[in-house]
Amino acid sequence: MTEGWPEDQLSCDDFLGGRLKILQPKRGYRAGVDPVLLAASVPAAPGDSVLELGCGVGVASLCLGVRVPDLSLNGLELQGDYAELARQNARANGQGMNVITGDVAEMPENLRQEQFTHVISNPPYFNRNSGSSAPDKGREAALGEAVPMAVWIRAAAKRVAPRGTVTFIHRAERAPDLISEMKQYLGSLELMPLIPRKRRAARLVLLRGRKGGRADFRLHDGWVMHAGAAHDGDRENYAKATASVLRQGAPLLFPH
Repeated sequence: MTEGWPEDQLSCDDFLGGRLKILQPKRGYRAGVDPVLLAASVPAAPGDSVLELGCGVGVASLCLGVRVPDLSLNGLELQGDYAELARQNARANGQGMNVITGDVAEMPENLRQEQFTHVISNPPYFNRNSGSSAPDKGREAALGEAVPMAVWIRAAAKRVAPRGTVTFIHRAERAPDLISEMKQYLGSLELMPLIPRKRRAARLVLLRGRKGGRADFRLHDGWVMHAGAAHDGDRENYAKATASVLRQGAPLLFPH
């Protein structure tokens, strides 16, 4: 029995083509491609430190750790049972990751004393002023925006070191709010839309800012997730570059 979870309530899922084996609940919040894309976009180098706000079971941080060696990985997760799974996943995959159970709105004291080269987050997507809650408590905590986006961004900006980066992945319709909040604390903002197929509207965006950055805002070309104009059968049809990110751990880096 895994601490906090009966074995029959967990699945062990492959990420990065099996380079990561991740335990996560069968019901509740389950990580998909979003944290993998987030990890692929981080411009980290060996020796950097990374803080993930709302790390869940650790997928984004551990994917980043596979791609870039010798990182100091750190996670903050509100739900204690998910935080424990993140610790277990890190150990099982041979990675060191310091996971702290705590609230992004009330940053734990030990994190307040630190700054990090990169801060990343895949925060809850859905504003619960509209829409209904998920029936599973863990899933709702991961998807429903109980803490305003502004709090997430302010917390990230406080914890990032000078010249360091903050990267968020979020729904495309929230991009105006993301930009408005992030530009209060960070500069050199860059946005990359993630589009399902060519000539389709973006569903997700990656937004990055830099502490002390002074460059103009940059809107990059959309990253195309799937090949072809439509889904052509019951099979995976990711674009070649996207498949490399999801299966081989290739980077999804913003153009210079």
